[in-house]
Amino acid sequence: MATTQTKSFHNLIGGEWVDAASGETFESTSPADGETIGVFPRSGAEDVDRAVEAAKAAFEEWRLVPAPKRGEILFRLARILEREKPALTELMTHEMGKVRAEAGGDVQEAIDITYYMAGEGRRLFGQTTPSELPNKWNMSVRAPIGVVGAITPWNFPVAIPSWKLIPALVCGNTVVLKPAMDTPALAVRFVELAAEAGVPAGVVNLVHGGGGTVGERLVRHPDVRVISVTGSRETGVAVLRAGADTLKHVHLELGGKNAIIVMDDADLDLAVDGIVWSAFGTSGQRCTAASRVIVHEKVYDTLEKRLVDAAERLRLGPGWEEDTDVGPVINRAALEKIHSYTQIGKDEGAKLLTGGEVATEGDLARGFYYRPTIFGDVDPQMRIAQEEIFGPTTALIRVRDLDEAIRVANGISYGLSSSIFTRDVNAAFRAMRDLEAGITYVNAGTIGAEVHLPFGGTKDTGNGHREAGQAALDLFTEWKSIYVDYSGRLQRAQIDTAD
Repeated sequence: MATTQTKSFHNLIGGEWVDAASGETFESTSPADGETIGVFPRSGAEDVDRAVEAAKAAFEEWRLVPAPKRGEILFRLARILEREKPALTELMTHEMGKVRAEAGGDVQEAIDITYYMAGEGRRLFGQTTPSELPNKWNMSVRAPIGVVGAITPWNFPVAIPSWKLIPALVCGNTVVLKPAMDTPALAVRFVELAAEAGVPAGVVNLVHGGGGTVGERLVRHPDVRVISVTGSRETGVAVLRAGADTLKHVHLELGGKNAIIVMDDADLDLAVDGIVWSAFGTSGQRCTAASRVIVHEKVYDTLEKRLVDAAERLRLGPGWEEDTDVGPVINRAALEKIHSYTQIGKDEGAKLLTGGEVATEGDLARGFYYRPTIFGDVDPQMRIAQEEIFGPTTALIRVRDLDEAIRVANGISYGLSSSIFTRDVNAAFRAMRDLEAGITYVNAGTIGAEVHLPFGGTKDTGNGHREAGQAALDLFTEWKSIYVDYSGRLQRAQIDTAD
């Protein structure tokens, strides 16, 4: 993907590609080898204001487009995404660093949710109910809200924007998207394809820049009625506070400290496969990554050995190389944070079983690579068992029985994803009931959500909303209750008419 000239990219505002008002720029570079992907506008509040104004103006026409017609545009977008999947996959291996199979899965999620939500154009179901009064009709309908501000992370640079934009659009809203500064080229391509599909000018706007400028203004802008953010807990709390002054709808998808429970009757080969995929897939840079493995004492030693052997067989390298198992982490700051947790774990007395090193040999020195890391003999209250590391590190915790396993799994501030490996149907159902998480897997890892079910978590993982599935529609619509009285006289509900 080497180029002879660095390409410049722009914001998309009201259908026009424009520079930042300040003229300032920043570069996007590959975490795999330092390759420059492109130059992008470093935007500010003025750019956000222009984008919101364009979105607000476009809303007046877009909300009146019949929902089935909005759905037809999204069906076209889904087909275009299918056509462009190989190119988007290749770009993602360079700009974000995912291995090719995972990058293709990221794009496939966008395809899946676009097809799914396009179908909502002919549904968007409300309800009809009988009235308590004669000659009166009751029903509820979904109404679009207005301008949506979408602030998206770098770890799923196509899937997560699609999770926010596509349901917002089918419901009749318009959008201002602020992508992560680590993956701006993928955001540009995504909105280009939306325009190609027929999304009208101003309905989707794109503004590049930092969270402290672009994000802050988007959250505080009085004409932005909905904010949807995927990020850290600290970011989420700041967004919630900033959005309170204008009573915005605020959706927060935040962190996770997810656990896989392995019981003594588990299929250990299957469990090891699930743990490796969940802990080290995307270099551990998923909110659903398995950064804790809670193991029954009877199989702890066996699982530990098998897991270490499997981790040490993983090959680090650029995502575009077919034999790469684990790609780079996103940037130097992430690399340093991950490595700092290795030292924290050692200082706390955990046993470093493998990894714990920045990989610098050969071409790996050009990127940000961290060896898959496993700690053993971890106490559940250690920081490495409580805090989100967001890297290829997992902690093995020994327990005596299912009750203790569930207590340990729940003994954190987050509640996103959870998993149990067991052949005991009773244990599986107890875990399904008792694990405090928005997602529970049985005999599978903690990652791999499907778009037709709600995605999100409990406790510090968010503020109660969900993405994907039917639940996403509640974020991007207001309920309107409608009463039609055709009795020809004034009927007063809830009035005592007794003599």
